[in-house]
Amino acid sequence: MSPPPDRPLRILHAVRAPVGGIFRHILDLANGQADRGYQVGILADSLTGGERAEKALAAIAPRLKLGVHRLAIRREPSATDGLVWAQFMRLIRRLRPDVLHGHGAKAGAFIRLRPRSKSAIRVYTPHGGSLHYPPETFKGAFYSRLERALMGNTDLFLFESAFARDTYQRIIGTPKSVVRCVFNGVTADEFDPVRKADDATDLAYVGEFRHIKGADLLIDAVARLHAEGKRLTLTLAGDGEETATLKAQVEKLRLTHSVRFIGHVKARDGFAKGRLLVVPSRGDSMPYVVIEAGAAGIPMVAARVGGIPEIFGSHGESLFAPSDIAAMADAIKSALEDPAAMLVRAEALRERIFVHFSQDAMVEGVLAGYRDAFATFSNARK
Repeated sequence: MSPPPDRPLRILHAVRAPVGGIFRHILDLANGQADRGYQVGILADSLTGGERAEKALAAIAPRLKLGVHRLAIRREPSATDGLVWAQFMRLIRRLRPDVLHGHGAKAGAFIRLRPRSKSAIRVYTPHGGSLHYPPETFKGAFYSRLERALMGNTDLFLFESAFARDTYQRIIGTPKSVVRCVFNGVTADEFDPVRKADDATDLAYVGEFRHIKGADLLIDAVARLHAEGKRLTLTLAGDGEETATLKAQVEKLRLTHSVRFIGHVKARDGFAKGRLLVVPSRGDSMPYVVIEAGAAGIPMVAARVGGIPEIFGSHGESLFAPSDIAAMADAIKSALEDPAAMLVRAEALRERIFVHFSQDAMVEGVLAGYRDAFATFSNARK
């Protein structure tokens, strides 16, 4: 198995839900690979993503030699999975990709259910996915068995953090194939400073409204601070499956005059809406919102969870214990009481992001992983 010597690689990225950080990662990767002359395509679920996904895919489509393709891929195991997989295999036969790169658990499974090919490698980036489920739960046990069954069908594991790699090896096992860690990265213009909005609140949250992202924990922390006499205000920028639940929580805690919802906005627009960004995640691998905020020099406190400490490196003073409302409230209070110190920390983190988390480094790291996988399996056949 070796890359074609006389033409650019043909690369197909597959993902179930075209939303959030995983989708941003694929778009950045596809753009970077297209810039380098590779022939790239994207396959994504047609049931999720809405208008934002449609616009993003329409914008990148002219650059993708292998095109944009949508299939109805359900989140949970479904009776329709067999039909979707058959459609997926027909598409692969038509496109003839050299690299099949599955992102997330569902697309990663479809990619790796394809029999080994003499001319194509199967690449898997979990992006957290099934690894977020505790192995002692029913779902966790099911997904762990599925991951073990597919481990041998994977030519290259690309993890976006050492945390994700180590979690995979602890829960699933140690792969015998090529394993590489490549950090997510941001573009040069994301290092430009963000001007605070005239109506900026004390705090801001930017991201999806999902249980794992912890927006409900942040609301509870604000309620705790109010009870202590600190009447802080909060902007929640995002949307998702928990929107109605979060609004009901705000009303129940009588925070409607202190907490506002502004819907989904671009990350930098969300950053402008608060003087301190709070990242309250219960679990995360390598969240883009932290890298984006760090690049822009945004004062920030975040949960010490997943790959977030890898982003902060030695600048971890702003991290608090995950799922700990008291610890989050204390971190917020300390940050707001010493804004000068927070600005110094933000600038130090910005410099670290500039060195270690660029889009160019991410794209080159992924391409180097592809080359290593081709070389490894070429040598194994000799």
